[in-house]
Amino acid sequence: MKNLKLVRHAKSSWEFDVIDHERPLNERGFSDAHLVSNHLIGSKLEIDKLASSDAIRAKSTAEIFIENLQINSNLVSFNYDLYDFAGYNLIDFIKSCDDIVNNLMIFGHNHAITDFVNTYGDLFIDNVPTCGFVEIEFNTNQWNKIEKGRTIRTVFPKELK
Repeated sequence: MKNLKLVRHAKSSWEFDVIDHERPLNERGFSDAHLVSNHLIGSKLEIDKLASSDAIRAKSTAEIFIENLQINSNLVSFNYDLYDFAGYNLIDFIKSCDDIVNNLMIFGHNHAITDFVNTYGDLFIDNVPTCGFVEIEFNTNQWNKIEKGRTIRTVFPKELK
């Protein structure tokens, strides 16, 4: 059984004149990242590997989750390949994950996150919101064999306010 937790980066700021990759979170983004990650504290998330896009907004979101959920930094990586909007790199990354990893958590971008959730999960979500968390379970022991899984949980900031 493989378990995937996907998080779309929190709300970013357009206040600064920076390239897209360097765009930071805004105040709501920081607040929502704390809100969702703190909500997940009691759910005993199992995480064998955490990977995030290395874009500032995704990395900042992941760092808040890492701190609040007390995730071991040895399980964490930041990858340029996950700075992906179409979803091809996201799918390749997941399908190439080492099979010793049963619980994978990824922080990324839309439209890749929403497309993946709707292609591989069994719950249609029109648009995974910023800082939205979606967990999908796959009935396989190999990441490269994942097919349609079961969406077992969603947590969206709006639901917690």
